Amino acid sequence: MSEPPTNQPQTPTPKTPTEDTPTPNRETPIRVVLAKLGFDGHDRGLKVVARTLRDAGMEVIYLGLRQTTDSIVAACEQEDADAIGLSMHNAGHLTLAPRMVNAVAEAGLDIPVVIGGIVPSGDITTLIDAGVAAVLGPGAAAEEVVATVRAAVTNEPITR
Repeated sequence: MSEPPTNQPQTPTPKTPTEDTPTPNRETPIRVVLAKLGFDGHDRGLKVVARTLRDAGMEVIYLGLRQTTDSIVAACEQEDADAIGLSMHNAGHLTLAPRMVNAVAEAGLDIPVVIGGIVPSGDITTLIDAGVAAVLGPGAAAEEVVATVRAAVTNEPITR
């Protein structure tokens, strides 16, 4: 006859680092808020990025279309986000991306902002100078997307 179950708490097994562990001290997955800032309605690429990051072991908080800087900052605070990923396809990157970086700073958060989408190469330096952590163009490989987000979160140099 087997013994009845006890109500004694079980000792949890220690967490093992996941694939997305950026440093030896990190035990939790990277948490990324993904959003479309403004009125840009093209979100297919952002959905692919969401799946790519999830498949790499990251936790993705997908906010979807027509977000504001305030809604993104609020989600970052509520979700304890490690990074923000914005998709830009409406030529508003030079206005919207710096606005997002400023909103994050004004909220007292230290969260890197990564931009992906249609960004002319001549605008990338302007965005980086405005505080954007990295810019990914159309067709960026999954490995490049994952590596870029990891590097942005750990403040490592972003290489291509």
